[in-house]
Amino acid sequence: MPEQQQWTITATEQPPEWFIQAVKQYTPASSGLYAAQLLWQRGIKDRQQLTAFINYKVYQPASPFEFGQEMHLAIARLQQAYNTKEKIAIWGDFDADGITSTSVLWDGLGQFFAQNTQLVYYIPNRLKESHGLNNQGIDNLAKQGCKLIVTCDTGSTNVEEIIYAKQLGIDVIVTDHHTLPAERPPVAAIINPRYFPKEHQLFNLSGVAVAYKLVEALYQSLPNVAKYPLEDLLDLVAVGLIADLVQLSGDCRYLAQMGIQRLQEDFKQPAAARRRPGVGRLLELCQKSGDRPTDISFGLGPRINAVSRIQGDASFCVELLTSRDVKRCNELAEVTELANARRKSLQKDVQAQVAQKLTQLDLSTTSVIVLEDAQWPAGVLGLVAGQIAQETGRPTVLLSTEGAGEQGSRSAGEQGSRGAGEQGSRGAEAQGSRGAEEQGSNSSLLARGSARSVNSVDLYQLVKEQAHLLHRFGGHPFAAGLSLLVENIPLFTAAINQQLRQSLGSTTLTPNVQADLTVTVADLGKELFLELKLLEPCGMGNPVPKLLIQNCWFENSWHRNQQDWQGKKVQYIKAEFDIRDDSSRSAFPGLWWGHYKDELPIGRCDCIAELDYNTFKKRYEIRLIAVRSSANSALNTQLSLTPFILDLRNQEHSATQHSGLIIEDCPTNWDDLRMWLRRCLASSRSTSGLENQQQLAIAWSKPNHQPPNQIWLTLVGIAKYLSRTNQLVTRGQLLEKIGISDQTLLVGIKALKYLGFTVQRQDRSLQFTWNPNDSAENLADEAVARFLAAVREEQFQQQYFAEVPLSTIVAIASYDSK
Repeated sequence: MPEQQQWTITATEQPPEWFIQAVKQYTPASSGLYAAQLLWQRGIKDRQQLTAFINYKVYQPASPFEFGQEMHLAIARLQQAYNTKEKIAIWGDFDADGITSTSVLWDGLGQFFAQNTQLVYYIPNRLKESHGLNNQGIDNLAKQGCKLIVTCDTGSTNVEEIIYAKQLGIDVIVTDHHTLPAERPPVAAIINPRYFPKEHQLFNLSGVAVAYKLVEALYQSLPNVAKYPLEDLLDLVAVGLIADLVQLSGDCRYLAQMGIQRLQEDFKQPAAARRRPGVGRLLELCQKSGDRPTDISFGLGPRINAVSRIQGDASFCVELLTSRDVKRCNELAEVTELANARRKSLQKDVQAQVAQKLTQLDLSTTSVIVLEDAQWPAGVLGLVAGQIAQETGRPTVLLSTEGAGEQGSRSAGEQGSRGAGEQGSRGAEAQGSRGAEEQGSNSSLLARGSARSVNSVDLYQLVKEQAHLLHRFGGHPFAAGLSLLVENIPLFTAAINQQLRQSLGSTTLTPNVQADLTVTVADLGKELFLELKLLEPCGMGNPVPKLLIQNCWFENSWHRNQQDWQGKKVQYIKAEFDIRDDSSRSAFPGLWWGHYKDELPIGRCDCIAELDYNTFKKRYEIRLIAVRSSANSALNTQLSLTPFILDLRNQEHSATQHSGLIIEDCPTNWDDLRMWLRRCLASSRSTSGLENQQQLAIAWSKPNHQPPNQIWLTLVGIAKYLSRTNQLVTRGQLLEKIGISDQTLLVGIKALKYLGFTVQRQDRSLQFTWNPNDSAENLADEAVARFLAAVREEQFQQQYFAEVPLSTIVAIASYDSK
């Protein structure tokens, strides 16, 4: 379970009056005080900085030739290819930054080189290949007659592969923003902003922005060739920049501001008139309008990333982003949306399994969380690792041994290169530095995984120190990807924990949530939203403002944990509510992703939230980030009840010593638990004094669930046996044998009837008779699917109650005690 979060409030230095008045010019409907406080906190402290930060039209972007000799070399090589009509291959990457980078080069270089004949592109398969160049893929491009490879968002450290390409007569231009090699590789040019000092306005460019700078330089060097303006690429640049979570300062901020403007303008057009109908359709599917950075970070970015996470091959995403064929783009957008729906479901499942494994760890002695499982799909591990790292305050490494032994042998050469008409982000698991490569033979069992960091721990350096135990690794300080022999996992776990403990010394790792401003419910709404919008686009170095609301409470809360999309059920949790405090008679709407309504504290509390505008519902709302009971309200009630609700879950034999009420069966809903809580409270009220209050022990164990398909087969097998032997069975016996609830059993019996079973009651028993009937096969499939869904939902609920914090249970008891 997550440790108690530590809340910190950013120290607020009151900005001078002249600065507040300068900000107010941009917020005529409000005082501008909150925006001024935030901007002052974040280092914007003079008029020139303020103007350039807010109004991109007065910002002076850097010339692409700031890259100096490397850019001149790149342009000279591209001009040579243009003059001699050489064939060029774009080598991209499979995340949102890599896909948009490839798309920028495809559209941009496509103004100078004929697409599909002179110009092709290649995106590695996420589930079969690593990031970066590989020899097999280079062989494939050589066979197609390519004489030049232009990488994007990858390639800086692929020295051996670059040498190999050169031996085959292929030059390489690297455009990238990742770790630099120790020495300049033998490339035609390498354009990487990491060569600049950190203060340079180009230093934080992501892969897509570097690709854009290359195209910009080519536009300037070969004027009057391109048919479409360079600015048409800016919407793609904004998507890649914001999705890749780079620091949005300098040219990054300028390009993102320009790109969002282009994105919004294009979306306002009818579908048939859009330059990018695929992007427009994606925005429609995720119910966004393209005018907010969050439309990218919560809408477009996750959907583009989901394709490679689920399908492996994300090459068609380039066509989705660049094609003007509305019908084709609509088809590809639907495939992308379906992949994202599947990603959500897988992510939720893996997160629940990781949470269960976490209960077996002693976090007080764990500095780096390292967990493995053979069933985890590698594509979603980075997302889940990020969530766990945030919840626990500890760097987290999640490893999958799914398909171990096959992973090291597949190559990019199997995939071939693609043009835009053929179907074929990087989070941080970037660029394959190699450790103990010789260990990764085809017969070895390789685990692949992702790592995420928090609390300013340099994860890349931490992983790099264990290179001798790894097959491959790569990344940056907050995220990394790695593979290693399964047998090395215990050694890796011990070593990386020891290393971080030594570097931390007496420092304790705890999850931390930071608030920027203290506001009231009366402050929430359009005026505050427009003030905070001055800071957009937000990202690393300029995060979305976090608002502390104190002494508030929640009303009208509800939740749902299932979404239907094209007939496919995707489980997730989202609580919705109204928030109130003493500052206003009106409530304000909000939501809390990944949580049940019952997890909201009862009574007064404090919360940290982000203010947002919901385009779909056309309303302003808050997104809850963290919540805790106020010290002077419900917390006191809960503290008085806490000693009388004992948490004996997963403790063998402890419940046998308890003389009060005991719950040993894991509930599947709050109503079951409330019944016991009310019995406990009713018994307590009949006693005289708290010292005689009857205790309630929650003593269920973690459920050991069978797969739903196995439960169905067991039920069918029992039904066939009972039919054959003409024996009777009680519902209680069936429930004990199969391990499901009575309500789910009824769904299963209905499914059995479609298979030809007749179920009759005899006193308190059931009699099964089987007469197979093929004519109802389709109906049987639907009925079985409903049963499997009911089992999954029941197991999901039991998993929740196996790990729900005691504080949440106490909160429910506190509510019922009023």
